[in-house]
Amino acid sequence: MSNEEMSLVDHLTELRKRLIIAIGVLIVASIGSYIYSSQIIEILTNPVGKELVYLSPPEAFFTQVKVSFFAGFLISLPIILYNIWRFILPGLEDNEKNYLLILVPLSYLFFVGGVAFGFFVVIPFGIKFFLGFTSANLEAMFSLSKYISFIVSILIPFGLVFELPLLITLLVKMNLITSKFLTDNRKYVIVATFLFAAILTPPDIISQTMMALPLIVLYEGSIIVAKIIE
Repeated sequence: MSNEEMSLVDHLTELRKRLIIAIGVLIVASIGSYIYSSQIIEILTNPVGKELVYLSPPEAFFTQVKVSFFAGFLISLPIILYNIWRFILPGLEDNEKNYLLILVPLSYLFFVGGVAFGFFVVIPFGIKFFLGFTSANLEAMFSLSKYISFIVSILIPFGLVFELPLLITLLVKMNLITSKFLTDNRKYVIVATFLFAAILTPPDIISQTMMALPLIVLYEGSIIVAKIIE
């Protein structure tokens, strides 16, 4: 059914269908992840290199729930993106459909790549830096809940910022921006990048800088891609 032929009720029905599927898959994936939540937490706590503690009776349980939801989100994200694509598909032109057919799977790969970069590069560096403040009279003891919250607050933003090249590529293909526009506004983007990183990351200069620098590199790479497209 074409976009013109679909009534408001049809759109709402289709939206409800896609939401039910996406939420259902997220719930199932989260429940499945809960079975392996202990192993997932063990992987996430590897950068610390020491045992963590929990400070209240329910803290360990709720942390496992949080980790399960995060893992379930990563697992179900391809299906969520697919349902978003299916919902907006009727309103797109053929060339726009071709763009999305490529960008949807790539967006997942870039998101996972950003999460991997945050986990394997940024977090070990940050943990090593913060553990450097220990001394003979000062020992670091990380709370499980606080540590997992710190990890998630870094991984999700890094997954999002790695989508920047895809977003810019799409805008260039749609003739909404040009490589000249990107180049002329580079200095403003650099300032905005550090402000953006300060909002998304925990309130420390290390996390903010470690996000801002890759984002600037991605922006410069996007300029090159824009020139190639043009």
